[in-house]
Amino acid sequence: MAYPTSSSIRKAHDEGAVPIDTSVATPKSETNSPATRSEIAHGQPELINVNDGYEPNGDRTVDEIDGQSKGWFAYFRTKNFYVALLIGQILALCITATNTFSTLLVNKGTSIPAFQTFFNYVLLNAVYTGYTIYRYGLKKWGKLLLKDGWKYFILAFLDVEGNYFVVLAYRYTTILSAQLINFWAIVLVVIISFFFLRVRYQWTQVLGILVCMGGMGVLLASDHITGSNGGNAKSPVKGDLFALLGATFYGCSNVYEEFFVSKRPLYEVVGQLGFWGMLINGTQAGIFDRDSFRTAVWDGKVGGYIVGYTLSLFIFYTLAPLLFRIASAAFFNISLLTGNFWGVVIGIKVFGYTIYYLYPIAFVMIILGLLLYFVMNTVLGDAKKPWLGENQEGGVNGVGTARRRAENPEAIV
Repeated sequence: MAYPTSSSIRKAHDEGAVPIDTSVATPKSETNSPATRSEIAHGQPELINVNDGYEPNGDRTVDEIDGQSKGWFAYFRTKNFYVALLIGQILALCITATNTFSTLLVNKGTSIPAFQTFFNYVLLNAVYTGYTIYRYGLKKWGKLLLKDGWKYFILAFLDVEGNYFVVLAYRYTTILSAQLINFWAIVLVVIISFFFLRVRYQWTQVLGILVCMGGMGVLLASDHITGSNGGNAKSPVKGDLFALLGATFYGCSNVYEEFFVSKRPLYEVVGQLGFWGMLINGTQAGIFDRDSFRTAVWDGKVGGYIVGYTLSLFIFYTLAPLLFRIASAAFFNISLLTGNFWGVVIGIKVFGYTIYYLYPIAFVMIILGLLLYFVMNTVLGDAKKPWLGENQEGGVNGVGTARRRAENPEAIV
């Protein structure tokens, strides 16, 4: 769901131990309609027409709330704007942490990128599938699996394969080349959202995305100037193709997950992602990481690094869907661009990195781009999803959604 930062994977370049990302705990009150809250002893998954009988019980509809204040900086006066910025930077720090732990593992002689990610899917499945079964009951969870399991399998497949091909890319091409190709994921998210989800971007949002990408370009230029772009490529054409394929999987999975969490409870989506991801990733790890597993170094520090890596990635997968609801897949991707800067900040202490003068400039550019993205948004920002209807009647009433703002005006998020 996210990309490795160049600063945190320099020492791991040859081994290809570059983790990635991609999603969220939800309060028990999250259901498809307020009217059903008193009816869910174990929850009641609606497998067909999940939003029948939508009736807003707030004083205003979603459309009325969204139209109450327009123009410049309207979204800046809402708490959701600051929540979105904060979550975006927490996610960037999580990605930086996973890359740092992965580099530490490589330095210890343990390069098992697919296998170490497997623990994250296991944890996601244990927590969120367990909670889903508690809410739905085992029988209804089984029906969910039979009816909608194939949809979640596609989501998990996109997520797992995005990780896999980016890892392969860093084994064959330079960090600079792979990071430049990863811009394709941002472009792809915008294209898919525009044509398939009917998202219409304002000119300031497009400008914000371009400014963020420009900031990332400054970071990559800094790496090139200082000679920290990963050295010579072993097979640049093969590596670039793997990077392009990985970025494509990432972009598709981000938009797909944003669509899912707008319609279904977060714990269901994350639980299914963990369930299917565990099976897919476990199969790949068993095939491709067997030799690396046998030759890996195993001691207390390695165990600690794996635990830190797994917990960081678990937090990432838990918070990402919330940002998809409050903002969008596009904002999610540009928020992660600050990960390179945070990687250097952490690397100063852990790996002895030094900050080149272009890094702070690039960080300011990316933050400025994030602000530009929302500068002309209405009070609901990107939380109002065009594919859910005028009053979001096609979506779930859950944490971070525009429909929740209408039906629960006092809700914090």
